[in-house]
Amino acid sequence: MNVNIEPSWGARLQPEFDAPYFRQLADFVRAEYRQGACYPPGRLIFNAFSLCPFERVKAVILGQDPYHEPGQAEGLCFSVPDGVAPPPSLLNIFKEIEGDLGRTPPPTGSLRRWAEQGVLLLNATLTVRAHQAGSHQGQGWEQFTDAVVRRLSEEREHLVFLLWGSYAQRKGASIDTARHLVLRSAHPSPLSAYRGFFGNHHFSLCNDYLMQHGITPINW
Repeated sequence: MNVNIEPSWGARLQPEFDAPYFRQLADFVRAEYRQGACYPPGRLIFNAFSLCPFERVKAVILGQDPYHEPGQAEGLCFSVPDGVAPPPSLLNIFKEIEGDLGRTPPPTGSLRRWAEQGVLLLNATLTVRAHQAGSHQGQGWEQFTDAVVRRLSEEREHLVFLLWGSYAQRKGASIDTARHLVLRSAHPSPLSAYRGFFGNHHFSLCNDYLMQHGITPINW
C-alpha cells in the first residue's frame, strides 16, 4: 500500500503511519490486493483526503465500509462513480435532500462535488475484499480513522459531523460538542430510513450552522 495522502493530512497523520499497527495494516492490505479483487482501486484508498484538505473541511459524514461490488467504490463514503446506479442508501440521502431543501436528485451518484466543497466523506474502514462486506474490519483502519476524527475535533472549530446510524454515532462519541455541531439520526439504509433518517433536516441544519459562523454553506 503506497500511502500517497494529501500533504495537509499527511503532516498530521504521520504518527499513525509510523505506528506499529499501521505497518501491520499496510502489510495486510497489500497482501489482500495481491490475492484478489479489493475495493476501492489502490489509487483511490485515500481519495476522501485528496479531495478535501484538512483546512478546507466544513462537514464530516461517517460511513462504515466501502462498497464491495465491482465499479462502485471510489474512496468516498456513500458515493459511486459517474454512470453507476446509486445504491439504496444513497437514493434515500437524495430523497431527504429533496424533502429538506427542495432540490431535485442529481443525475449522478458521485459525491465528489460535496468533497470538493469541504465535506469529508470518511469510511471507518477504507478497503474491502470483493463481495465480502466487513472483510477488512478489525485490521487497523478503525484506529486510523479514529485518529482522523480526533484531529478534526481537537484542531478545528465549527465543523458539522453527520452521524447516521449507531455505528457512526459510536465512532463520533468523542467529538467535542462545545466546538462542533454533531447531528445524529437513523441510517439512510432502507431498513432504518423511516425510523428517523427521513425528516432529520440534517442538510439544512448543517448549512444554517455554517452560515451562523460565517462559513459558506454546502451546495448539496
